Order: sequence, then structure tokens, then C-alpha cells
Amino acid sequence: MRTQAGSARPGVVLIASKREWTSRSLETILAPRGYVVLKTYTALQTLERARRDQPDAILIDAQLADGSGHDVCRELRARGAVTPSTPILFTLPRPPTRRDRLDALRAGAWACFGEPLDAEEVVAVLGALVPAKLDADCARSEGLVDEATGLYNVRGLTRRARELASLASRNHGALACVVLAPEPSTAAADAAPGDGDPVVPRYIVRALQAAGRRSDAIGRWGPSAFAVVALETNAAQARRLAERLADAIRGAPDDSARPTPAVRLQAGYDGVADFHAASIDPVDLMLRATAALRKTRTHPPRSWLRGFDEDEVAPEPT
Repeated sequence: MRTQAGSARPGVVLIASKREWTSRSLETILAPRGYVVLKTYTALQTLERARRDQPDAILIDAQLADGSGHDVCRELRARGAVTPSTPILFTLPRPPTRRDRLDALRAGAWACFGEPLDAEEVVAVLGALVPAKLDADCARSEGLVDEATGLYNVRGLTRRARELASLASRNHGALACVVLAPEPSTAAADAAPGDGDPVVPRYIVRALQAAGRRSDAIGRWGPSAFAVVALETNAAQARRLAERLADAIRGAPDDSARPTPAVRLQAGYDGVADFHAASIDPVDLMLRATAALRKTRTHPPRSWLRGFDEDEVAPEPT
């Protein structure tokens, strides 16, 4: 079995099935290839075991004794019980149809296997997905990714911001930063993650990822604050970016697929049209956006959005 380079431990696979023979069949396929196999039989056991043992992959029946495998998959993703890079694979007691595969993907699974199990296919899929998951774990352990959200942490965001700044400088391009935090967030912009971190709602993370561009660096900038560093974005465009991100957060469903209660946001931004000619570095840019966020609390009249060099304020959305 291929494992992530530098990792001495074997891959851990959790099998959740109400059918003992299915679990045994999968175990006889995986154990000889070096995987550690864990087994559960109910939805509740699966949620608890996944949270406690953090498996590298989960094989789950579409129907368990006490609930739907699709619901379990959604719960695992929504609660953050497993990392975003953890593959969840469905098993069915029959060959999967196109509808089965689509339902699995929509629930948060990555693939769908049917009976009779094709041992070679199962091993090949896990052989591709588990090393990728272990590689993501390695990135987290090196301190570039925030464990709770899967976004960059302060160190990772700073490193990525420097890379984007280098590109902007070479191209005489624009660079901007937006910092957002739900209100109240008295220490969000001042403290680094790790000291009494609050639980971050998953819908905020999903909204930021959906509204941001692939070229943007998105990270957790404080216990409740998030920063987005954007290429080819000047100050005026940064303001529009902040408004778009805020709209995405306000309009996102919560983890129960219900509309979220009205969330009050505060945001600050800063941007430069030609970063090559700027007299600041990317960390200064992020700190200026953070200072603008603080203005929304300390500089009357109160507003939810401020620019670093901006005197005009944005009224609170109704």
C-alpha cells in the first residue's frame, strides 16, 4: 500500500455496515494490504468512532440499521468530524446506478461501490485517495492549515500572501486584502487562533470558499476572523469583494440546511493598484485591512465596512 511519504503508520479504514458479511469481506481485502480496519454497525457508532479515531477513509453502507448512510455522511461533513480531505465511499447491495452515484456525491461521498465487490477496484481507489488524505494531514501538521476549518492558518495565509505579492510585484499588478468577522468579535482581529478558539460555523467557511476565486488566499486570521488576499484587486474592487463575501455568508444555509439567523458582520479592507510601487509588504496590507476592521467598532459613526484610507462608511445592511 502506498502511504504519504515520511509517514510510518498504515492507513486506517473505518467500515460501517449493518451486514457482518460485508464488513468481513472488505476486511479480508484490505487487511492483507496493510490497512488497519475498524468496524461499526450503526449510524451513532459511526459518528462517534469517526470523531474519536479520525480514519483515513470511511466505507459506509447506504443504509445502516438505525439510519441512512447519506445522512451519516452529511453529519460527518457538517460537524467537521472528519477532515475535508477524508474520502467517504458508499457501498450498496447491488450495482450502483447513475442516480446512486449522484446521491452519494451530493451527500459528500467520493465514490460508490456495489455488490459483488470488485476487490481490485476497491484497493485501487483507496490507493489513490488515502495517500492524498495523508499528504493533506502532513500539510496540517506542518502548521499551514487551520485544523478546525481546513483553510490557511495565520502562518499559511502569510506565506501564501507573500507568494501572491511577489507575483503582483513582478506584473505591476494590484493586490488587496479583506478581513471579515461576525459581530460580536471583541478579540477576533487581535488574537491568533489557538487560544480558546470558538467553534466556527461551517456555513461561513463554505460561503467564503464558494464566493472566493481560485486565485484568492483564504484563511483564518483570528478566532472568529477570516482574511482573503486577492490578486488583481485594487481598493475599490476590494470593497466590492467584501460586500460579495458578506452577502454569501448572510445567504448561506446553516449546517441543518435551514436559513441562518441574521448574522451581523464587520469588515475592513485595503488594496493597492500597483504592488511593485507600493511601500508596504503583504503583511502590512493584511494589518491595514485589520486596522480598518477595528475602525468599524471604534470610529463613529458605526458601520459594518471600512477601508483603511476611507472616511466614508458603509451603512449597516437592513
